[in-house]
Amino acid sequence: MALIKPFKAIRPTKDKAPYVASRSYEEYSKDELKSVLKYNPFSFLHIINPGFKFDKNITGKERFKLVHNRYLEFLEDAIFTKDNQPCFYLYQITKRDFKTLGFFCACSVLDYQNDIIKKHENTIHRREELFASYLNTVGFNAEPVLMTYSDNESIKALLQNEAAKEPHYNFTTTDKINHKLWKIEEKDTIAKLENAFGKIDALYIADGHHRSASSNLLAEKMKAANTSHTGNEAYNFFMTYLIPESEIRIYEFNRMVMDLNGYSKEEFLIQLDTHFRIEKKDDGLYKPTQKHHFSMYLDGEFYSLYLRKTVYEFTDALSELDTQILYKTILEPILGIHDLRNDKRISYGYGKYNLLKMKDSIDRGEFAVGFSLVPININEIKSIADAGLVMPPKSTYIEPKLRSGLAIYEL
Repeated sequence: MALIKPFKAIRPTKDKAPYVASRSYEEYSKDELKSVLKYNPFSFLHIINPGFKFDKNITGKERFKLVHNRYLEFLEDAIFTKDNQPCFYLYQITKRDFKTLGFFCACSVLDYQNDIIKKHENTIHRREELFASYLNTVGFNAEPVLMTYSDNESIKALLQNEAAKEPHYNFTTTDKINHKLWKIEEKDTIAKLENAFGKIDALYIADGHHRSASSNLLAEKMKAANTSHTGNEAYNFFMTYLIPESEIRIYEFNRMVMDLNGYSKEEFLIQLDTHFRIEKKDDGLYKPTQKHHFSMYLDGEFYSLYLRKTVYEFTDALSELDTQILYKTILEPILGIHDLRNDKRISYGYGKYNLLKMKDSIDRGEFAVGFSLVPININEIKSIADAGLVMPPKSTYIEPKLRSGLAIYEL
């Protein structure tokens, strides 16, 4: 059963929270990042970009040490403060099209090892080692793993009761997203949440497979080095944001390939005919509407591809996944894409206008062909994870995307 723990968070002071909170580093353009660092001295980006202070690009272990130093400065300057008692932290994100209510807690690496925390993606050991080294040097975790659980009425009632109170933070960022955070500090409520999750069989990682794997690796290394290890040390846990499965949003990634692997357009279409019923579409942008149905853009035209189920064998949960079907019927055997993660001939896209962006990039000659899929659903993710299988890379783009710096877990 799932073990969750409250923790004493490092948090921005109430007046500075809107300025501290930052999006993921990768989401900023170069110019936007430079502007934030120049004009907002409270941004969490100053901690993870310590070289800005010296007008120098700093990498590797030297950067890790400076990240730790910037973090200490935020504490010394009272930008950050530490709570006196362990709490859960309820966090609500409200966008124009959806709202999600979850909470920050500490989850157990033992649950990760024992498959109570379930995964659906492979991780790269080199990246695990790098991030474990980073965590060990900086001494804190500021990016929670996004995990989900089956909707539960008792947990929902507890969280909604807390959300009816006055929030500790309440601000709206420039992307028009509202953020509210409450401290759950009453011991009775904490115990009820712990007990409720103690009856839950599994938690599912939605986003943060490398972060959780790195936390597990760090815990193993610190355990080996600690002759007085008890299992209760902070390194035995990692920060998580837990939300019910009904409140995550899953979007698709399109696939775009630079060439047709030596085939002419006509030859390529004939190759596709083995596994798909092909229909040309003449009415503008065309998106797929159901599982095992794909949209393809090729040479200025959209095509509908319906899988011929009589010639494709479904053997397990992975074989039924549209990203796997596309890989096994087109990308690998016809287009010669064997390594979906590292092959430079394939690119991925997501977002509200991604179909149009895909079309435009192909029209400009940057790619030869593009494929659009319907989003994978939560039940497919759970089926893959429960079976111990892994999805192809870039199978899901999942929201909410969390702000960094609102709650920090010290190791």
